[in-house]
This record gives sequence, structure tokens and C-alpha cells, in this order.
Amino acid sequence: MGALRASSHATTAVLAHRLAREHLRSGAMAMPSSRHMATGGLRQGKLTPLRNIEKLMCCNRGEIAIRVFRAGHELGLRTVGVYADADRHSLHRYKCDESYMIDGENLTPVGSYLAYDKIVQIAKLHGVDAIHPGYGLLSENSTFARRCEEEGIRFVGPPSGILRLFGDKTEARKLAIAADVPVVPGSDGPVSSLQAAKDFVQGPGGIGFPIIIKAAHGGGGRGMRIVRRESEFAEAVEMAQTEAYKAFGDGTIFIERYVDRPRHIEIQIFADKSGEVVHLFERDCSVQRRHQKVVEIAPASGISLALREKLWADAVRLTKASGYMNAGTVEFLVDQSGRHYFIEVNPRVQVEHTVTEEITGVDIVQTQIKIADGYTLAELGIRQENLEPRGHAIQCRVTTENPRNNFAPDYGRIDAFRPGEGMGIRLDSAAGFAGAVITPHFDSLLIKATAHAESFHFAAEKLVRALAEFRVRGVHTNIPFLRKVLTHPVFLEQKMATDFIDVHPELFHFPPQKDRANKLMRYLAEVRVNGHPMPGPDPIKNPSRLKPVMPIFDAMTRPAPGWKQVLEKEGPSGFAKKVREFPYTLVGDTTWRDAHQSLLATRMRTIDMAMIAPATARASAGMYALENWGGATFDVSLRFLRECPWRRLETLRELVPNIPFQCLLRGANAVGYTSYPDNVVFEFCKEAVATGMDVFRVFDSLNYADNLLVGMEAVHKAGGVVQGEMCYTGDVMTSSKYNLDYYMRLAEKIVKQGETHVLGIKDMAGLLKPAGAELLIGALRKEYPNVPIHVHTHDTGGIGVSSMLAAAKAGADVVHGALDSMSGTTSQPSLGAIVSSLNQIEGRSDAPIDVGGVPILPLNVSKLTELSDYWDTMRGHYAPFEQGARSSSADVFVHEMPGGQYTNLMFQSQSLGLAKQWKDVKAAYAQANKVLGDIVKVTPSSKVVGDLAQFMVTNKLTGDDIVQRVEELNLPKSVVDFLQGQLGQPEGGFPEPLRTQVLMRANLEPIEGRPGAELTPYDFVSAHKNLEDKYRNLLLQHGIKLVHRDVISAALYPQVFDEYMRFREKYSDEIGYLPTEAFLAPMTIGEEYHFPIEEGKTLITKLISVSPELDNKGYRDVFFELNGVPRLVKVLDVKAGAQTGTGAVRTAAAERANPAVPGQVGASMPGTVVEVKVKPGVVVRKGEQLLMLSAMKMETIVSAPVNGTVKRVLVELGDLVQNEDLLVEIEE
Repeated sequence: MGALRASSHATTAVLAHRLAREHLRSGAMAMPSSRHMATGGLRQGKLTPLRNIEKLMCCNRGEIAIRVFRAGHELGLRTVGVYADADRHSLHRYKCDESYMIDGENLTPVGSYLAYDKIVQIAKLHGVDAIHPGYGLLSENSTFARRCEEEGIRFVGPPSGILRLFGDKTEARKLAIAADVPVVPGSDGPVSSLQAAKDFVQGPGGIGFPIIIKAAHGGGGRGMRIVRRESEFAEAVEMAQTEAYKAFGDGTIFIERYVDRPRHIEIQIFADKSGEVVHLFERDCSVQRRHQKVVEIAPASGISLALREKLWADAVRLTKASGYMNAGTVEFLVDQSGRHYFIEVNPRVQVEHTVTEEITGVDIVQTQIKIADGYTLAELGIRQENLEPRGHAIQCRVTTENPRNNFAPDYGRIDAFRPGEGMGIRLDSAAGFAGAVITPHFDSLLIKATAHAESFHFAAEKLVRALAEFRVRGVHTNIPFLRKVLTHPVFLEQKMATDFIDVHPELFHFPPQKDRANKLMRYLAEVRVNGHPMPGPDPIKNPSRLKPVMPIFDAMTRPAPGWKQVLEKEGPSGFAKKVREFPYTLVGDTTWRDAHQSLLATRMRTIDMAMIAPATARASAGMYALENWGGATFDVSLRFLRECPWRRLETLRELVPNIPFQCLLRGANAVGYTSYPDNVVFEFCKEAVATGMDVFRVFDSLNYADNLLVGMEAVHKAGGVVQGEMCYTGDVMTSSKYNLDYYMRLAEKIVKQGETHVLGIKDMAGLLKPAGAELLIGALRKEYPNVPIHVHTHDTGGIGVSSMLAAAKAGADVVHGALDSMSGTTSQPSLGAIVSSLNQIEGRSDAPIDVGGVPILPLNVSKLTELSDYWDTMRGHYAPFEQGARSSSADVFVHEMPGGQYTNLMFQSQSLGLAKQWKDVKAAYAQANKVLGDIVKVTPSSKVVGDLAQFMVTNKLTGDDIVQRVEELNLPKSVVDFLQGQLGQPEGGFPEPLRTQVLMRANLEPIEGRPGAELTPYDFVSAHKNLEDKYRNLLLQHGIKLVHRDVISAALYPQVFDEYMRFREKYSDEIGYLPTEAFLAPMTIGEEYHFPIEEGKTLITKLISVSPELDNKGYRDVFFELNGVPRLVKVLDVKAGAQTGTGAVRTAAAERANPAVPGQVGASMPGTVVEVKVKPGVVVRKGEQLLMLSAMKMETIVSAPVNGTVKRVLVELGDLVQNEDLLVEIEE
């Protein structure tokens, strides 16, 4: 069927006027009697003072209410607002002269604005002359308009009869047909039932598919369904009726032929009491999503003048025929052939009226008020012949919707708001400010941004620029989506139809919005309220705020070449050969790895290393290697510092191009604490070499050759320098177990089976005395004259320098030290002392030495001292983690605790409440070592001994108690794993019957041989996909690409990697730019930090205040200035919240386990519940795992002590428990 038209214009006029009169008769506008002219507040020079209105109410909310109030103020009127309780803090309430809450029981927030009787009552009570309804809500409610008329209150809009006419789309359609305005073929009236709908569409003469179902009353896309095939029909009718009823209280629908891919063009009209109608040209509203307008343009582009004129004429004729008055919009669809069809009249001001105001200069809202006051268009000087569009205008509706989450509405407090402004930009808003609270009760419109320029493209450019300037934090917005729309070629070519958004999925590919500043503020606020999230810093020790003195050097000159260039030129084997041929003893620097692991609990951050890295590249150019990676630093970077260890390596490599980097590799354990599939170790080494690593110190924590050789093979295959290491323990001169023969046998495997490039000795506890060094190194040098030897030690016992000099004398090629300010005690011996002594002993001159064409410079002690001075200051920034020995201690030769573990174990002991029992912990460490069979102690085997020692002290147990009571004890998980064979096979085998008893209790089978040999290869491809799916939102939001090295990190530390990714999502990667003192300690009031987040962008942050009182949810308000702009961050006070019952952290009830009752299972260590495997009613067997506790990387499995049924589980996941707290009760 074609467009429907009446047979003649004469018939049209008669039918149209008859229909209009029928609707006006019952609801004609009752004009208030004339009164004196409004004069209150009028300014001089006003051309059209109002005659009948003095006090104007807007019964709407948000930006349209403010728009009306502004128009009223400009007209000299006193303005009145109303608000729902949920809107009591909304801005529109304060933009009027008076405001009153719409009160009533059982009124929803939206329902308050629909309660027209109460609104009329408020208006009468406070002398309101006129009510402007805005748009939406009551704006098209004919009953409300009639009530205003009955009460003598002017309704700023069409009369109630007109509202009723155009509110019924079937009647509006009849009027259009009568007025000879083309309509889409469709039902002549409401469709009452599904059968009637089927008859109309599919019966004889039916219009056929596709169709569109519409609600007969209301708009905004609600109750609207497109149906393209019969199978969808019944469900669509039912859904449309249901949605229409919920939205408008009337489920009546009508049906039209669906016009595919039309443009949506609307004409703005004005009509007055004299019957005069003018149009203010057209708007293009074709950019829609789910039938909701997104972007509006005036005038419409890409349509012919002939079509425009038809649209204008039809709009004027239709509204004139209806007896229309005031503002309205006549809406049309224009198909691909240029044919237009009337769809509806919106008898109110439109959201998009701004674009028409911009191109015509006509204030639509003021004109509405003046016409309601009784003015004619002629009196207002609005004549069709005088109207002419000027330029082009585009409006965007900025909403609080998340386009990355299917445009789900977002709610909450706006933390920061910075609008885009400037020439040609107009903003209309009611919530565009920091601190505004977006609630779920109302429409998600945040602000309307309108651009006006002389051309369409210029207007689009202005709007894109303005949107780019917006910064809205705290809630999501659709700004990324709007920017994509405005820059899309189809939009710029003005060829969009109503399906534009649907057929262009690329509009949903958004650039990341990192929200870095707000996330940094959130972190700083969290630290201020709750302290640092990293466990264990001493709260009494504050980090230093002193700034270090930086060495002076020419940054424009590249650093001198070094051993890195030798390695690049010669390859790993050639590099080793050149090291062996070098005439002097070389030294390596551990400051960036083992030194801070031993002194500062491995907490050194990348930013502090990167700051001194360029100076280090110049001062240490002749260094054998800088140890800066691997070992505990990999884990701690992710777990505590929340940094990517790969990015650290990459950053430092770029800054230090001339010195080889050295890392610690735990053989088959890679940089973890357990065994992994072999392919994980191989992939790790391959990626490490590709990222910048050179020399791998490969060891096994038990000196178990099978594990060690796996790591060495992986480094060989990756192309790195293999430095196979023997872990030194005991005393080579006196030990019956770890004697010279033992080390020579191990060295043979490393050199011959492992084909090591460099042979290393790893003295992790500082047990190698000078005489022992001469004996061991001398024997190795004699046996392997062509293999370079590297010696590493700790200075816990105070003999480090002398032992390194003895090793050099005996034939070592490389010895380790640390910069002076980071040396001594549990760290490495003084680098300055070693270099000075070697220079004197070996008589080295200041001249460079040619190594295969690379001039290697000697180390200059004064230059090393400048580096040391930097670290002397920076060490103070890590004062909260200074828990190590204050002096040398000879008792290390008794307990044999590794230097790196010494600090960490002291640190853990403090966290577990054992700080005052440190002497007991050291004694227990020696006992635990004997209980476990006198094993080699280096991570992760040293962790096993340390965990058992802390367990013993916490539970007041001796070594004999462990052996005698092992069947009833819940030993730390690391101990059970070791005894099972998870770390490999110790020298001399496992202690029996201890091993058998522990495994029987845990229902575990022993592992004989290399534990990783039987593990299934890790599926990196599937893991990559799973991780991308898991972190999709984070990756999209921050523009992060998940790369292979991330998958390796997840393979090594799945839980830690997950925590790291969640931290990134919450606080962003820019945490790494924070100064260390700000990262570790709370800011003080008035303190200000400047830190760059990228080149040319610096954030200036100042803490202003913290609220002394909690709110009713346990939060504190933390106020900052960010770049001079106030910012508010609300933070849950965890400790105070827990005390008041408002916090989110749960502490388990302190019910104690009774040791005399076998079924009462208590905590053997303080910690956090990380896994619960049982619930009440479950039958358990003795030894079956009930739950797991974790504290400072030490995990403890809690097992059933008896057979029985679980009666109670007193803890939940995440609970904090103390030693002997009752966890589970079992009935035997």
C-alpha cells in the first residue's frame, strides 16, 4: 500500500477541523482572566514584558528544569521548583527562587513527578501562575493540563485537548490523513488483540512484513518492536503491550509497515492563539540507538530543498488543522527514495531544541512562556519570512551509561568533572559537577553538549574537540561512543539512517580511558585511611622524605662499552672465554637484587632503580654484571610492589645498554617456590633473554642435579649465559656431609652434564670462610682450568670481604659485592672495599683493557661512591622494611640462615606477632633444619625450614615435639610438600619415619625422582585465551594488550598474578610513578607531590583533609587537590569499620579450641582463611583437608584430626584468625 492521502484539499480542511473541534470541545484551554502586568524583577529594556504570569513553576527535574528557570529569570519571573525526596540534593532545586518537595506515601522517585494533583496543590498554595512541564514525565499528560486549566493555572504547552489528540497516535494518524499528510500504511486504530494484529498484517489485503509495533500512548522507544518474520510476531506483540503498559499505564498498541533504513526528520513549529503557525526548520535525528535519539543535527544535511519544503508545509498544515498552540515537533520518516511519512507530533519542548535555538536565534523556552502568557507570534516578531537558519548545530546527549557493557546505566558519585567548553559550544546540565550523585531512579542524561558553526563539518569538529576535553570520573559515560559516532565517515558524509549504529559495530571499538589520576587518588586515600596495603611495614618507622643527590654526568653522551658488548659480539661461550682470559678479577654488583632482598625485604621499586640507572651505566661500565632480577624479586614485584617484573627488566635494559644483567634462576622451579612443567621453565628463560636478561645464575635449592640441569638446559636453549651454581652450606673443611668431595661431585655434573659457561658458588648464608674459600676454589680451579668461576656470598658473619679476596687469590674470576651503603650484615660485602683491595693486590691501572675489540674500563671507587651516596639516601625511603641485623653475627654459623631469608623471616615473624621471640625463631630454625635432615637451605628449601621454625615457636614446640607428635600436627603446607618430594630429592634422602608419618596423615603418595618430570606441559595458548576472557574489561579499559610474558607470570604465580591484575584495575599501572615515600606511607595534611605519569604530563597532588568521623557506612572523606582542583575520595575505614560493625573486613569470633577435645580444630598459626573445603554435615576422614590458612606467603593446611561429621565451621573465606582460634568442630 502506498502513502495515504485525502482526495482533495477541500475535504482535508473540513475533516481536519472537525476532528480538532471534537477534541478541543471537552478540554479547551481555560484562559485566566487578565491581570495587571507582571513587574516583579523586570529589567529595563525588556521588549515583551509578560502580562499574566508573575510566578512560573517547572514541574520537571534536571537540566530541563534549570533551562526553564533560566528562561523565567530572564523574563523577570519568580521561579518555583518541585523535587522528589531522591532529588533533594539535585542542582535544579537550587536554581529556582523557591522549591518544594513533592511529599506523599508510597511515591517512587519518578512517581513523585507524576503526582499531578500534589503538584497542582503546591502551585495553588504558593501562588503559581503558570506551569512548564519540560519534556517527559507530565509534559504530554492531558489530564494534568486539564487540571491546570480548571485551576486557572496556565499550562506552558498545548491545550489539554491537543495533548489528548496527539497522545493517541491512532487519532493523530487519522488527522494526518485528513490533512493530506502522508502516513505509513498501518492500522486505522488501536489493535486490541493478537488475532486482530495477525488479521491486519497477514489477512486478506494485509500490509505484510516487516512491521513495527508501537505503543499508542507515549514515546521514547518504549513499547516499540520491529518484526521481520511471522515466527517473531506473537512474542513481539506481547512484549510491546507489556512494556507499553509498564511505561504509560496503557498497553494499547498500533501497527505500521516498517520503513527500512529511513532517516528521522522532525520539524519544530510554533503556533499561537490566532491560529498562526510557523516552522523553525528541521532537525535530523537519525542517529538513534534502540529508538532513542543520540545525536541531533540542525538543519538536516543531505536532503534536497524540495523535500525540506514539503516537510515544512506538511508540518504547518497538520498543526494548523489541529488548532495547535505553543511549541511542538512534527516527526517524519524519510525512506531511501526520498518519500516522507508522518509518524507523530510531540506536543512539547524536545530534548534537542537546543540545535534549533542555535541556528535560528529563537529562544524556544521563552517563546513557549510568552505564548502561554497570551502573546501572538506577530507580537513577538516571529514571522516565517524573517526566519532563516544560520550555520549548523549538532547536539550530543552525554549519558552515564557504560558503552563497553551494553550501555548499562551507571550510578554513583562523580569524583571529578571537567567539561569541554570554548567558542561555539553550549552545555545544558544539572549534574555536571564533581560531587554530584547519579541515582538509578531517573534518566541517565548527564549533560547536553551542542556545537554551532558555519558548516556541518566545523560543528562536528568543535563537538569532537569539546568531548575530548571532558573528564568525568566516578561513573562511566558514553563519551567514547559519541566521539566514534562524530568521527565516522558515514556520519561526516551525512548518509546515516536510523540503523546507522546497528550496522556499524566499529562504533563500539573504543580507545582506552585509563582514569589514572582518580585511581592514584584512590590509592593515596586508601593508604591515608587504612595504611599501606602491603603487609608488614613497621608502622613506627616512617620513610625518609630526603631527596638524593644525583651523580653528575653528560646525559647526551652514551655510556662507555662494557661486557654487554663483549657478549653481543662473542656469544655466551665466547663471553665466558673472554672472562676467563681477563687478567684481573672482575666484580658483580648485587645492589639491585640480592642486596635489597637481604636488607629491605625485597621491596625496592623500579622507579628508584630507574632514577639511578643512567649514572650506573656510566660509573659501572667495567662491571661483570648487574644482578637485578629473578629470585624473590619476581614474586615480590607482583605480590607486594604490584609492578610487572618484565617491565622492570625492559625499563632497566633500555637505561643500561652496556652492562650484562644477571638473574637468579631456581632450576626447575624457575622463579617460583614449587615445580613447574618443563615447558614453563623453558618459556620463562626464552622470554627473559628476549626482554634483556644475559647471565642466569642457575641453582637448585637442594643441589638436586636433576632439577638444576633442567634450568641450565632452558638457558642454553634461550641463548643466555649459563652460570650453573652450587649452593654452599655447612663447612667444607669440617662437615662430614657437605665436604670437598660433595662439592667436587656436584661441580662435575654442572660442568660436564650441564655444559655450564660459568661455574658459580652460591654462599647464601655467608658460611664460606677464607680458608674454606681457598680450599674449595683452589680445587675447582685445578680441576677446571678453562671454566670461569664466580663466587657469591653474604656478610652476615662479617667475613665477606676477606672471603672474596681469598676466593680471588685462589683463582675465582668474578666475585660479588654490593654498593657500600647497601652492603654488610645479611647483604653482600662492600663493593668499594673489594674493588679497592683488588686494585691494590692485583696492581690494576686506570687504562682500559681491550677485550676482543671492546675497551673495558676499570672501576673507579669514587664513582661507585656517588652511586652509594644515592642509595644511602634512598635506603631511608624504605625504613619501614629495615628489619635485618644491625651488625654482624657469628651465630649464622650455627643456624645457617640465608642472608636473603634472614630479613624476610624477621619481617614475617613480626607480622605473626613473634618479633620479641626472634632469638627463639633463630634457635628453632637450627632445630627445624635437623628435623628435616640437615638440608641445603636456599629458597624455596629455606622457606620450608623457616615455616617450620615459626610454626614451632608459635605453638611452643621443640624439634623433638615435632618428631614425636607429628601425627596430630597440622604442619605448614611447605613442609608437607617438601617431605612429599615436591622440591626434589635432598642429599642423603628424607628423614624417616617423619616423612612416612606426615604423608600418611595428609593422604599423599611420595614423589620419587624429579617432581616436574611427570607434569603435563602447560597449555600457553588456552591459558592466553582464558586470561584474555577473564580480564577483558581491564584490558579494554586501560588499552592493555595481554602478551606472552603475562601468561608466563600467571603460569608461575596464578593467584598472585590475579591479585596483581585486580590491583591494576583498581589503581592503574601509574602507581609505579608514585614517589616511594608516597607509595609506602600516608601523606600528611598539606603535603604535596609532583609526579609524571607520561612525558609532558605531571600530576600535582596535595592532601587537604580527612574527615574525623565515619559516615553511616563506615567511610571517611579524603579531600585532595589534584592540579589545583578539589577532589573527594570516599574510603572505607577497615579497622574502624570492623570495630563499629560497618566495615567490610570480618574477623572470626574468638572462640578458642579446647586441646582436650579431639574434634575441636584450632588454628596452628595466625593468618587469613584462603580456602574452606567443608561445611556442616559433611563426613570427613582423619587427615582430610578442612581448610587452608595463609600468612606472609606461608600456607598451612588444616586437616581433620579424627574421623567424624563436621558439626560447625566457624570461619569463612577471608576471615582473619589468631593462633588457637576454633575453626571447625567435628563430632566423632
